[in-house]
Amino acid sequence: MQEQNAVPRRIVVGVDGSPASVDALRWAVGQAHAVGAAVEAVTAWQHPNAPGWTGHPDDEDFAAGIARKTLDAAIAEASDPERPVWIAARVVRGGAVAALLAAARDAELLVVGSRGHGGFAGALLGSVGQHCVQHAPCPVVVVRHDASPPSAR
Repeated sequence: MQEQNAVPRRIVVGVDGSPASVDALRWAVGQAHAVGAAVEAVTAWQHPNAPGWTGHPDDEDFAAGIARKTLDAAIAEASDPERPVWIAARVVRGGAVAALLAAARDAELLVVGSRGHGGFAGALLGSVGQHCVQHAPCPVVVVRHDASPPSAR
């Protein structure tokens, strides 16, 4: 007999469009397929925080639209027809850390890339990943991007 009130298994993934975040999403899709979970792909956006910067009201729709296109492209790239998984796409206004930690509540797993678009190219772990590893309410998997061509992997 199945329990009607069972909480579905959920894996949350941070996506910023960087190669490492697409690899993280691809890994999460494989893991979700293996364990029967759904994937929640989350991207966050916010206006630049610069002194004197004032945005046009349409900038909000524009920024959210770019974030959505980035997320949709990553999902298309990471999806695998041979391993079908339900993927929910969420675009959140705000900082990446806050968005991921909030989404990770009641999640089975939080998956992030080793480093995103920001920061230092030589860093092994970016600031968002570091913060998530230290503060997430669930286990965290950090996926490192392999820059070698797929044929060489």
